[in-house]
Amino acid sequence: MRGGLTLDHLFKQGKNVYYATGSSAFTQNLRDIFGKRARDRFKYFFSFTHHKENEIDVLICDEAHRLRKNSADYGVPAHLRSERAQIEDLIMPAWLSIFFIDEHQVVRPNEVGDIDLIRKAAEKFNASVLEFELKTQFRAGGSEIYLQWLENTLDITPSDAWLLGKKEPIEFKIFDSPEALRDAIYEKNKTTPNMNRIVAGFCWKWSKPKPDGTLVNDVKIGNFEMPWENKKEFWKWATHSSGMEQVGTVYTSQGFEFDYIGVLFGRDLIYDAKEKKWVGHPEYSFDAMTKRDKNSFTTHLKNVYRVLMSRAHKGVYVYFMDKGTEEFFKSRIESYKDN
Repeated sequence: MRGGLTLDHLFKQGKNVYYATGSSAFTQNLRDIFGKRARDRFKYFFSFTHHKENEIDVLICDEAHRLRKNSADYGVPAHLRSERAQIEDLIMPAWLSIFFIDEHQVVRPNEVGDIDLIRKAAEKFNASVLEFELKTQFRAGGSEIYLQWLENTLDITPSDAWLLGKKEPIEFKIFDSPEALRDAIYEKNKTTPNMNRIVAGFCWKWSKPKPDGTLVNDVKIGNFEMPWENKKEFWKWATHSSGMEQVGTVYTSQGFEFDYIGVLFGRDLIYDAKEKKWVGHPEYSFDAMTKRDKNSFTTHLKNVYRVLMSRAHKGVYVYFMDKGTEEFFKSRIESYKDN
């Protein structure tokens, strides 16, 4: 938890430091993990609209690709709303603003965070900019090749990594049925409880819990049925044991890592073998926000599945609803090409 550890270190030094994200699930979990002593140090990107210039020593902005144009969205409390650029609200009040950003994790049209946005805003405040690229990571067993292969396969970033080899430290396995995938993740949770999860593209409606508190099995594939995460307590999905029995979305999984992740790859994004390109299908999507921008729908969906398929340290298990898409993935995996 890169930014969280930095905050803890600076907090012990007596610095006035805050940690901000654009994710409700991520922020709520951090508050839960760090407890009452540091709870007020975890904020949202929109929380700094009324701070004075240089009032904060260090402001750590994680998942900065989720920055919005401004803090005037309907989800922002009325007393914090501002028409000023949100990036400016995060640079102006701090002596030092730190941004962790991955431009390939933008999954909604209203997310505008990119490196150029930060550079231009810093210039406006005549602020110095230092840029660092994180070369190592724990995700995917530390395999940079896996992440390059995934981005290449999804046509996000071109690279020479078009074939996933057998010797990569992360296990990538394709399942013939969603039941088999679910059972495999359940077995992992027997060995390492609460360290493995199932996620899916947003291809089913998301119902509120029933009056008695039980969840609706919205995620249905043939005879397979599971509920989404609890709509009233969605932020608990990634860390609480109840999440082992629920399916998570990109919005509740983004920012977290698990040992094994099971991915239900829906029909909202399909590889067209004839055209040799990825095609988004909004008719299979229940993500109203992403569907608002038809021109960027496919791009955002590719980022969504890139996020979902990079949440694990040890293994990624996938069930593809579209068999043509499955065959395309298999053609780029050494162990399947040999069969």
